[in-house]
Amino acid sequence: MLRLYDSRLSGNAWKVRILLNQLQIAFERVTLDLAKGELNRPEVAQKARFKRIPILELDDGRTLVESSAILLYLAEASPLLPSDSYLRADITSWLFFEQFDLTRALGFPRFFKLRGVYEEQKDKVRFFQEIGYAGLNKLEDWLNRHAFLVDERYTLADLGVFPYVSLAHEGGYEMERFPATKAWLARIASQPRFIPMLEGAKG
Repeated sequence: MLRLYDSRLSGNAWKVRILLNQLQIAFERVTLDLAKGELNRPEVAQKARFKRIPILELDDGRTLVESSAILLYLAEASPLLPSDSYLRADITSWLFFEQFDLTRALGFPRFFKLRGVYEEQKDKVRFFQEIGYAGLNKLEDWLNRHAFLVDERYTLADLGVFPYVSLAHEGGYEMERFPATKAWLARIASQPRFIPMLEGAKG
């Protein structure tokens, strides 16, 4: 059985859990407490090439790291990753965009809030939000003209971009500025077998 190493509040780990659930793939979940340094336990650290989660351990003991790589691996031959080479490349471009333009910029202000140091880190928050708002504006512009990111249907691109955008308000982002994005987030959260980040929470 697949084994997923993750943490409760990681958007990158959340997207992998959503995909596993949507594809109805059985897996064992190992939830790490990053604040307690559990990622550095020797038996875990050797699986984490870049010292971050998620980590997907395959049946044969090999591991995959980086959420986008894990998504692409799991979605192979599923409707979320078309066989058409152009569409696959288009999906991959959105995964790159999410990691470069959105994840750090949206994730760090949220991290500061969760750690209770948001006010102390105001200068860093302003720096990240300048980058994050630029990325959100690009996403909003696209979604003003499209219901989904690729091929006008739900694909791996939507799933890959969704988590940190849906959590951006937790880092102080004013998401009411992005009505098309908010409508898109609702469409993603209404997909079959979608699961919330935290058990018992509303999607």
